Amino acid sequence: MEKSSLSGKLRLMSEEKQPRKKASSVRHTRAIQRDRTKRSIAAPSDEQIQERLTEIVHPATLAQVDYFRKLGLRERTLGLVVMVAFVSDMIWRQISGVCELVRLIQTESVLWVSPRKVSQQAFSQRLASMPAQLFLNILLSVLPLMHQRWAERKRPVPPEIAWAQEHYSAVQVVDGSTLDALIRKIGLLQDLPQNPLAGKITALLNLGSRLPSQIWYESDPNAHDQRFWSQILAALKANSLLIFDLGYINFEVFAQLTLAHVKFITRAKSNLVYTFEQTILHTARVRDSLVWIGPEDNRQLVRLVEVLYGGKWYRYLSNELDSERLPTAYLVALYWQRWRIEDAYAIVKRLLGLAYFWCGAQNAVEMQIWATWLLYVVLVDLTDAVAEALHQPFAAISIEMVFRSLYFFTQAHAHGQADDVVAYLAANTKLLGILKRKRKGAHPSPLELIPFLTEPNLP
Repeated sequence: MEKSSLSGKLRLMSEEKQPRKKASSVRHTRAIQRDRTKRSIAAPSDEQIQERLTEIVHPATLAQVDYFRKLGLRERTLGLVVMVAFVSDMIWRQISGVCELVRLIQTESVLWVSPRKVSQQAFSQRLASMPAQLFLNILLSVLPLMHQRWAERKRPVPPEIAWAQEHYSAVQVVDGSTLDALIRKIGLLQDLPQNPLAGKITALLNLGSRLPSQIWYESDPNAHDQRFWSQILAALKANSLLIFDLGYINFEVFAQLTLAHVKFITRAKSNLVYTFEQTILHTARVRDSLVWIGPEDNRQLVRLVEVLYGGKWYRYLSNELDSERLPTAYLVALYWQRWRIEDAYAIVKRLLGLAYFWCGAQNAVEMQIWATWLLYVVLVDLTDAVAEALHQPFAAISIEMVFRSLYFFTQAHAHGQADDVVAYLAANTKLLGILKRKRKGAHPSPLELIPFLTEPNLP
């Protein structure tokens, strides 16, 4: 009995010494793939939902027809206008694969396209061959309209964002996300030892509207965030404010941002080496100082803000040296809003299905990326309209529940019980769970932090 107990303890000790395997950042891929392949076909979207998609996407698609022809592409059965309709509907209705879509195409109208005979092979070939740049062009042409509609709406805006919009030409957040694994079914992928990742995307997001300003794609899933800096810098305007995380820390880029009159807020690494210069604010829980960072021959003066919260010190860097232009409280509160870009990636990948790729061809992957972001923009616009109808901040509305509640609107509309999607969602917020519930133990909002960060200075 004692020997058995001893051997068991030794086995446990040996298991504890073995290094743990690093958790995958894309661990939900296979579950989503299984879910998508087994899910039944969704019912067609309501006529009013189709009209909303058509209103936003179709004009931008028609504007690309001339470019489509200049590329030497012919208007076949699966031309640009038809492909945009099919791909958009495939994403919006969460159709599991090309074969399912082909069945639908032959039996019912899809957005602005009437039923037609199309083979699975022809559609797959079109996914792999039609330039994905066309879908990106459509997305980029739609974005200005969506930003304008957001600016024209009247609904509460978080105070730190409203304040920042008054003081900066743009308030943006940037971050990257690794795409999920491709399915090894056809072509060269069949011979690979494991499912390859589809690449990496980086988005520059407007912090107020949640709408992207620019999106970039890199086929290398191991591409470091630093690789995108040249494109990010080219997309920024003077007097704008940029928020980013640790992966983008680069002292040379900090200097370039300052020369371009772009202010930034980021986290400070735990091993940051600096030389103290001046105290701006010093309380029991907040320290705001000017410090020198970087090599001796190219030092830079930045603000180092340190906040004690929950027994832990959090540290932030900014090249906005004027504490009156960017008060300490707003600096911290704005960085806390950085998580909004993580929310955007969750919607794009998990709700709209960018964790599942229909085809392993590089062109098809890019086409799906741009089409998914296009529908994300449409969904954000609809959610913002609901927020305006409810006189609630956008952050108080669940984008996921707005999307899932469209089914109930479709049923109500079919029975003559509703005629406007925004009005229906706003009138049934409690039933549909449109308004987010406040979770117990959740972190305080940035607004709640502002009084905490404005204590008087220590003597």
